[in-house]
Amino acid sequence: MKIRELFDKKTVFSFEIFPPKKTSSVDVIYKTLEELGDLSPDFISVTFSAGGSGNGSLSCEIASRIKDEYNITPMIHLPCINYTEDEILAVLNDLDKRGIENILALRGDINPDIEPKKHFRYASDLISFIKKHGDYDIAGACYPEGHIETENIVDDIKNLKHKVDMGADHLISQLFFDNNLFYSFLEKTAIAGINVPIEAGIMPVVNKNQIERMVGMCGASLPPKFVKIMQKFEHNPEALRDAGIAYAIDQIVDLVSSGVDGIHLYTMNNPYVAKRISEAVSGIIGNSK
Repeated sequence: MKIRELFDKKTVFSFEIFPPKKTSSVDVIYKTLEELGDLSPDFISVTFSAGGSGNGSLSCEIASRIKDEYNITPMIHLPCINYTEDEILAVLNDLDKRGIENILALRGDINPDIEPKKHFRYASDLISFIKKHGDYDIAGACYPEGHIETENIVDDIKNLKHKVDMGADHLISQLFFDNNLFYSFLEKTAIAGINVPIEAGIMPVVNKNQIERMVGMCGASLPPKFVKIMQKFEHNPEALRDAGIAYAIDQIVDLVSSGVDGIHLYTMNNPYVAKRISEAVSGIIGNSK
């Protein structure tokens, strides 16, 4: 099933997972999928190596299992900065054989130890290329506070509009912790003529190291309410986990009540957290349209 078809029917609720590191057993992710599959998300996205970590093939295998064993629609992340056109075509051929038709087209993070191939400079280049080589559902990434490498939000919105014009069918946002920033972003995209569905990316924070790492990577701002939680419970792991789950649930309830197109939950491969949140919001999301 093409994911774009879901948005006319319901508020979409989806998960993101990532393959295990080379030093970990692949069985770990399949155990995680067993538990996540029971929660019946609308789709599960699987991250993919941007070059250098070598997990691309494993990502395709995991996506196949999501489809074939759990009967859940998979979406494969496909970064392009370190791949040639022939290499991307080989991935598309593999996806065709596996019956996987949903792709999240990304530039990918730049690895300072790897010289970019420069066949694709931006995600929009990849989207245009994919459109010419098959009938895929293509999602793009968006950044409510602007991409960390972009000088201002206006230029970022212009780049996003180009990405949609090249063929992105819907968008998934980077994580954020202030819903008002997301609503402001939606207003800007509407003014720019971006009219595809936009899923809100939510990451439940369950430990201090996680939030410090993610904020450093994506530049998400922390509202006072969130900072207060971190300061209050940073030395109590269990309390911080529960507070982080509660904060994410509160975000989701507000977003769904405001008519958001969908919620994309960054599970961090933690089925316990995903289950707590899914159970708390299932009735809300299930009756939102």
